[in-house]
Amino acid sequence: MKNRFLHGVFIVLISLGSAYAQKSNAQSSVFFTTKAKDTVRINETFNEQDTTNSKSLKNRLKPIQANFKRINSMTKWTSVQKKNIEGESAEGGEAAFYYTDKGLEKVIARNYGEMGQELIEYYLLNGQLSFVFEKDYRYNRPLFYDAKVMKENNDTEAFDLRKSKITMTRNYFENGNVILINATTGRGYNFSADYPDEQEKKIKEDFKRLLKLMD
Repeated sequence: MKNRFLHGVFIVLISLGSAYAQKSNAQSSVFFTTKAKDTVRINETFNEQDTTNSKSLKNRLKPIQANFKRINSMTKWTSVQKKNIEGESAEGGEAAFYYTDKGLEKVIARNYGEMGQELIEYYLLNGQLSFVFEKDYRYNRPLFYDAKVMKENNDTEAFDLRKSKITMTRNYFENGNVILINATTGRGYNFSADYPDEQEKKIKEDFKRLLKLMD
């Protein structure tokens, strides 16, 4: 009975994960969360340089990339404020707002789930969105699926973050509007968003909701 129960739970979670993946493709922000969310966290970007190449947009990307490099290399902030995100998923997520003397520079939002997690980094330039870096991890198994559960279900894999399917999406803004969207899968395959207008609308709406947390 126990094995059948766990097997049933696993099937349900896989179904939820698949449903989320489909919604992600439709650019939904829904996430199924877990109380064990703090056991795994995607690392924030730090001291990295963006190397995205675009011959036609090279000069326009330079100030965006320079601003990204400047902000993610910073180690001292005037203020860092953290807020819980409610309503985006069953248990919500968390957001951090990074300020300097000039004002808000960066916002980090995290959404957690049994079958994955998402980290979104918003970078501002002159008070407007300049660069949005999305990191999406789809786990090979649920977080709770350790070696014991694996054996009980006659499975061959336990949860392993290294086996996650990773998609990283870079969104470049100029004067508040998207000029380039570049996504990369874990295998290094690059592709462009099919619906840039919808992607831009979603990003702005999500960012606006985050800013309201500070009201």
